[in-house]
Amino acid sequence: MRHSALRTLTAAAILWCGAASAQLPAMVGDTPVPSLAPMLKKVSPSVVNIATRGTVQARSQQGNPLLEDPFFRRFFEAPELAPQQREFQSAGSGVIVDARNGYIITNAHVIENATEITVTLLDNRAIKAEVVGADAGSDVALLKVKAANLAAMPVADSSRAEVGDFVVAIGNPFGLQHTVTSGIISGLGRSGISRDGYEDFIQTDASINPGNSGGALVNLKGELVGINSAILSGNGGGNIGIGFAIPSNMVKAIMDQIVQFGEVKRGVLGVNIVTLTPDVAQNLGIADAQGALVSQVVEGSAAEKAGIRAGDVITSVNNRTVRTGAELRNAIGLLRVGDKVEITLLREGKPRRVTANVGTQESGAVKNAATLHKGLEGADFADAEGGSGVRITAVAANSPAAQSGLRANDLIIGVGQARIANLDQLGKAIANAGAFALTVRRGSATVIVVVR
Repeated sequence: MRHSALRTLTAAAILWCGAASAQLPAMVGDTPVPSLAPMLKKVSPSVVNIATRGTVQARSQQGNPLLEDPFFRRFFEAPELAPQQREFQSAGSGVIVDARNGYIITNAHVIENATEITVTLLDNRAIKAEVVGADAGSDVALLKVKAANLAAMPVADSSRAEVGDFVVAIGNPFGLQHTVTSGIISGLGRSGISRDGYEDFIQTDASINPGNSGGALVNLKGELVGINSAILSGNGGGNIGIGFAIPSNMVKAIMDQIVQFGEVKRGVLGVNIVTLTPDVAQNLGIADAQGALVSQVVEGSAAEKAGIRAGDVITSVNNRTVRTGAELRNAIGLLRVGDKVEITLLREGKPRRVTANVGTQESGAVKNAATLHKGLEGADFADAEGGSGVRITAVAANSPAAQSGLRANDLIIGVGQARIANLDQLGKAIANAGAFALTVRRGSATVIVVVR
């Protein structure tokens, strides 16, 4: 979420904090004026403020950025610098979805690196919360509080949402508690906001600003349609009417796994894919240029066992149309390990249907990274899909891995001058190494991280 100065509160915004405000007339002529107030009174107790405290690694206080470069320090025999840390405070929003168990949904980035989380309810009760689990890939986190008289928000079936539906966003933008903004659903199935994320965003023009993260996107029935997650802003910052929410169906799927396993056991099909473009489709003799072109099938994978081949074009998963490689990745990645999936594909222009049992992405996971190298302690790893490298699935705050600059969802693709495809190759490449340089793909950028 990008921060920007608050300039105006739109005419559609309703500040729900108990303060007196101007009222619309009850009637215009003989026509009653519609109001969202009855619905908002019902759902507002389900939306909470989330305040976090924690520490993050700070830049060196030496004043010279060259001293932070390990290669520079080694070349000039400069002394090692003690890690610098700073405390931070942040705020976001959350939604109570299970009053009996005290479960609250928010964004993973809202609680990232937090060591203390305080939830404030509409009645001003402040309660300490614990993290049940978080999934950086979908940006969903689940918190738990112990409190009586909680009010849970009913959850809608987001697959029934349509462009043009009226929605309201409820949250705490800029620290303004329980602010409500209204708009419509502007688009569905949006992706590409984060290259490595699992995205199927609902786009809305309801004003979403810093502090709204983790808050509710609600339909006119008072049901949770999505969890507000991100915005696009112009050069000057601020909201420009393009906000994104995680659909409630995705949120429910992630929450169910976190409750059951404490984490998300994300499934994989075992294919390398590219989006089918019109020119490639024409070359393959395919009339409809939509789908995910399989460029490689991993040996022993769920895809190979199902009979999928390189050159196949996957067009649907469980009867849901797949138009791009990103949509296929989302569809499979949000399934549970072991789920059966019905796949429709084109082979040599002819439609086929196959059934696959979704495989595990965690089969190569290393829970104790110290077995690889002490400089990687605090990080968890897993083989990336299709032998494309090693994914960092989690990094503990203040750990050696975090101090080296590694982050959750980083993709390690090389060590020194050598490319790596999996954990086995990573282990062999850094065996007995005192220090090494990792080539890491982070979002759309490639960075070098030095580990000692």
